[in-house]
Amino acid sequence: MALAIFDLDNTLLNGDSDYLWGQFLAQQGHVDAAHYEKENQRFYDEYVAGTLDIFEFLEFSLAPLSQLEMSLLEQLHKQFMDECIRPIITEKSRALIKQHQSNGDILLIITATNLFITGPIAKELGIESILATEPEIINQHYTGKVYGTPCFREGKVERLKVWLKKTGANLADSCFYSDSHNDLPLLEMVTKPVAVDPDDTLRSHAEMKGWDIISLRE
Repeated sequence: MALAIFDLDNTLLNGDSDYLWGQFLAQQGHVDAAHYEKENQRFYDEYVAGTLDIFEFLEFSLAPLSQLEMSLLEQLHKQFMDECIRPIITEKSRALIKQHQSNGDILLIITATNLFITGPIAKELGIESILATEPEIINQHYTGKVYGTPCFREGKVERLKVWLKKTGANLADSCFYSDSHNDLPLLEMVTKPVAVDPDDTLRSHAEMKGWDIISLRE
C-alpha cells in the first residue's frame, strides 16, 4: 500500500478554508469585520509570497476559538461546511480520492490550517488520517494558543516523520499533491510530487524538475 498525501487548501479545495473561516466569522458578527478582513488578507498575501510568520498568523487566527464556546463553534462549523466548504469541493478532487482508495493506498491530508477547521472537512472527503496545526485545548476550551509544531513548511516534514514512525507507514512509492511552493520541503521527500493548480513559483520548480502538473478545477 502506497501513501497518498494531500494538501487541502487550494488543492483538494477550490479555495482556502482558513481564509474562508475568517470571512464567515466576520459575516456572522463574531469578529470585527473590517479589521479581520484586512488582517486576513494580509496574512494570506504573505502566505502566497512565502513570507508568512506562522506564529503571528496563528495568534490571530486562533483567537476567535478562545472567545466562543465549544457548542457554538460546532454549530457554526456545520453552517460553514454547508455554505462555504461543500461548494468548493470539486468532482475532480472526489474522483482523485476515490482512485487512490480503489488502489488500496493509505490516504493522508497534511495541512497548515488548524484541526478545528479541517477535521470535519477530512471526514467529508472520506479521508480518516489528517495532520493539521493543533489548537491547544484546556478544560474543553480553546486557549487561542497552538499545541506542538505548526504543520507548515518544514513543520509538515517534522510532523509527517513522527506520524510515519507512529503508524509504521513509509514513503516508498508515495505521492504528495500540493498547490503551494510553501510545500516544497515535503514535495522533495516523496517518490512522486504532483503540482496541483500550482502557484507560479511551484509551477516553475515543477517544470524544471519534470514533476506532474495537474488541475482539479472544474
